[in-house]
Amino acid sequence: MTVGFDKPLYILPFDHRGSFQTGLFGWKGALTPEQTAEVCAAKRLVYDGFEAALAGGVDKAKAGILVDEQFGTEILADAVAKGYSVSCPAEKSGQDEFDFEYGRDFAAHIEKVNPTFCKVLVRYNPEGDKVENQRQTARLKELSDYLKSKNRMFMYELLVPATDAQLKAMGYDGSADKDKKKAATKRYDLEMRPDLKVRTIHEQQDAGVEADVWKIEGLDEQKECSRVVAAARRGGRDKVGCIILGRGETDEKVGLWLTTAARTPGFIGFAVGRTSFWNPLVLWRDNRGKRAEAVQQIAHNYRTWCDTFDKARPAGA
Repeated sequence: MTVGFDKPLYILPFDHRGSFQTGLFGWKGALTPEQTAEVCAAKRLVYDGFEAALAGGVDKAKAGILVDEQFGTEILADAVAKGYSVSCPAEKSGQDEFDFEYGRDFAAHIEKVNPTFCKVLVRYNPEGDKVENQRQTARLKELSDYLKSKNRMFMYELLVPATDAQLKAMGYDGSADKDKKKAATKRYDLEMRPDLKVRTIHEQQDAGVEADVWKIEGLDEQKECSRVVAAARRGGRDKVGCIILGRGETDEKVGLWLTTAARTPGFIGFAVGRTSFWNPLVLWRDNRGKRAEAVQQIAHNYRTWCDTFDKARPAGA
């Protein structure tokens, strides 16, 4: 079985569902048709920003979008028809444990959308709940097997949240002190998360979960990026690619992560969403900026990340 994708892949992701519904508009529970239309309109604005970036010089061969079926059906159809790289999520939004958005109908939805990549977001800590990890892995193995049987590409977004015990080891006492928790989380990110990420990739591979692209939380040091690539490509998986994600961080932090990843062979690109589109969307939502201005700002932000990654790549990469 051939696994992997090693071409440049610069993704503008806006498959966020809870972040749009609740974070952007403040709505909870079932949406009315009018509310659904507003979320769809916000996503269309982001998509228009992506197309404006292509018109402004971003290489279509490297570019791609990640958008959900719930609010982005028309966008998905348009992007597939235009030959863009299209990724679509299979997971339920906002859950700690991975499960399929459409239950046992997951395969039918994948075939309907016909994406370049089927993407999953998974929260998995190898020192976390063993039973929950086993349940997640069984579902992911089923999806992986299905995608490989259909010659479809699998993108795995891996988040490794800290357990309470791990935060305690990093100095957090469980109190309501946000600064203490933030400091412990920062230590965890630097001291523990890289090792746990590698362990998770190994565990998933050993269980038969075969990703073509691993979507990885930002790493500050190139040596840690290299370790992730080595894990992703072990055992003959020489074509498997890694992309770095933005985590909604500041421009400066995202720029650091992209530069570090771009200098590492095996990191083929990025997926930076909220840092690209959130502020322009908020201004548009609040009628403090014109729609066209928001589109151009998103295009500018996305184009900046493309340029950052390109400039940091070694010559000839």
